[in-house]
Amino acid sequence: MKKIYLMKQSRQELLFYLVVWALLFAAPPLTLYIRSVSDGSLSFDWTEVFIVWRKFAVYLLLFIAHNFLLAPLLVQERRRVAYFSIVTAIIIGFAVYQCSSKPVMIGAGKPEMERERPQAGDGMPEMGGPEMGGPAKMEHRPEPPHHDMEHDGRPMPPPRFRHDKKPPIMGEREIMVVVLLVLMFGANLGIKGYFHSRDDRKRLAELEKQNLAQQLEYLRYQINPHFFMNTLNNIHALVDIDPAKAQETIVELSKMMRFILYEGDKRGVPLTKEMEFIRTYVKLMKLRYTDKVRISLDLPTEVPDRSVPPLIFISFIENAFKHGVSYQRESFIEVKMSLEDGSLHFSCRNSKPETPPQTGITGSPPQGGAGSQQGGVGLANVRKRLDLIYEKNYTLSINDNAGVYAVELAIPIQS
Repeated sequence: MKKIYLMKQSRQELLFYLVVWALLFAAPPLTLYIRSVSDGSLSFDWTEVFIVWRKFAVYLLLFIAHNFLLAPLLVQERRRVAYFSIVTAIIIGFAVYQCSSKPVMIGAGKPEMERERPQAGDGMPEMGGPEMGGPAKMEHRPEPPHHDMEHDGRPMPPPRFRHDKKPPIMGEREIMVVVLLVLMFGANLGIKGYFHSRDDRKRLAELEKQNLAQQLEYLRYQINPHFFMNTLNNIHALVDIDPAKAQETIVELSKMMRFILYEGDKRGVPLTKEMEFIRTYVKLMKLRYTDKVRISLDLPTEVPDRSVPPLIFISFIENAFKHGVSYQRESFIEVKMSLEDGSLHFSCRNSKPETPPQTGITGSPPQGGAGSQQGGVGLANVRKRLDLIYEKNYTLSINDNAGVYAVELAIPIQS
């Protein structure tokens, strides 16, 4: 393997194994101690504990080999054939070891009467005979019981244990210990698979987080040039109309550039700074238009200490100035923000040239009209940013009617 697997395992997994094996080895002395306390006739004997520990040690060694050497073949390297071949060989070897090391008791399980008994004439002195200091021979023997008599009336010979009868290859005990080993390997695989999948989920979440940050950064880089392109076009128009206003516009633009440079790359900015940026932008745009364009800006005076994504509202306002101003007739632009029940509600309404009425579905951009995305990336990028940041925890409604284009946005404000 490329690395020692011990370095790859999480601390939680190793701690879990350590606790389980510590409890297993602590169980025998604790159980024996409780029995000796409850029953005064029993005494605490470490010999019995060591016998049990010796059996546990075999399983512990097999577990260590499986956990650090064999399980990584299946969980990490996906080498199924190698894993199952080695594990099968270990199980077979373990079963052979258990069968060869089990004790065999001659006559075990036989009734006492069925075991071999010494008989007179087989080299053993007869009880009560001359060799034992008794009388020479009993003249009369009691008649054997009826069930010990053969059919012809003669006594039946005593039963003998057959020494040539071999025990079975695998008994109930051997089957149980092999099943226990298989269950231990399976539990080890299950636990290791859980921790491995958990680590994979953590890595995937981290990658998704990094991907989200990269997408947001990419979208911000798209929004900033788009915003500055429209603002510079306004300044270019003011240079010919009113140079003094053009100079004032450049000063206001420098304020907005400072905000974008120092705040635009953050995930969230204070709501007060975002509103100040909107005020500066609207003030800049008012320098360009006459009184025929009615511009209304309604922002709350008292703002809580909350954060919002930077430059999330300016694209809607910019779109209103770009498509909602008419030089032939009176037009209007209305921008309003309010705080309600832990949410920030933003609305932007503007007049528009006469076009066939359309209504945009909530969460999707309208086709054509004042909100058309043909040749622009502003509103499309705002929608992508909202999806990435809030997923489904926001509402965006765009209505493109005959004479009014309206945007309604509600987002949760972050602390």
